[in-house]
Amino acid sequence: MERPVWAPQGVDLSVPSVSRMYDYYLGGSHNFEVDRAAARRAVDAFPGLPKIMQANRAFMRRTVRFAVSEGITQFLDIGSGIPTFGNVHEVAQAASDEARVVYVDNDPVAVAHSQAVLDGDERTGVVAADFRSPRAVLDSPEARRLLDFDRPVALMLVALLHFIEESDKPAQLIAEYRDRLAPGSMLILSHASTDGGPRTSEQGDAVTDVYRKSGSTFVMRGRAEIEALFDGFELVEPGVVLLPNWRPDTPVDKEDPAAFTGLAGAGRKA
Repeated sequence: MERPVWAPQGVDLSVPSVSRMYDYYLGGSHNFEVDRAAARRAVDAFPGLPKIMQANRAFMRRTVRFAVSEGITQFLDIGSGIPTFGNVHEVAQAASDEARVVYVDNDPVAVAHSQAVLDGDERTGVVAADFRSPRAVLDSPEARRLLDFDRPVALMLVALLHFIEESDKPAQLIAEYRDRLAPGSMLILSHASTDGGPRTSEQGDAVTDVYRKSGSTFVMRGRAEIEALFDGFELVEPGVVLLPNWRPDTPVDKEDPAAFTGLAGAGRKA
């Protein structure tokens, strides 16, 4: 396989990547056939995945605008993936001239493409790090340059935590980030789940199996488990709900049930 100019040396093009699969679901071009093949298997197992990802992105954009309306202009987006239209910095900067965004990802393709897209944008930075290493994220030069942790920050864990095993203790990891955040900061997260949606737990098991066979962790969690991740944050109304139901901008279109898969919410640190 010929290596595209945007693919960093050292990236194994024979192994699927969750961020490149996500890019494929969203109609992006920064993915390889191995990613597309794995994504097609995932869609076969869990129909409607592209629609779910679009609903997830729409949730992300709404929460960014909501955070700015609440006076938060600093964003730490972990597991940010490959930038596509309407990414966090575009939405935040359109809402506030004061917006500062730090993207974090452990995928070299996502990091390299983010750096290329953001070249020259002094209000946005990119960190190559893993959510499971809070100090590497929080003490990175870009985080220190752009974020003032004495002021509120929106910690964004959008479509990330279902890639974190229970053995990695996600609640404890979130607590490490929370403890570094100023009062008034927000936790914004979305998570794969079959609770309340049209997909069965058997379909959830099937898509989990596809990701695991592709070499990636994938963990479906229920509403109570996801709500527990907000420990130390006060949930913002309407709480943890199906993706399209979190503070919709327009009347919710219920014609496509696939979009009503996955749970999301936001919480504020007292």
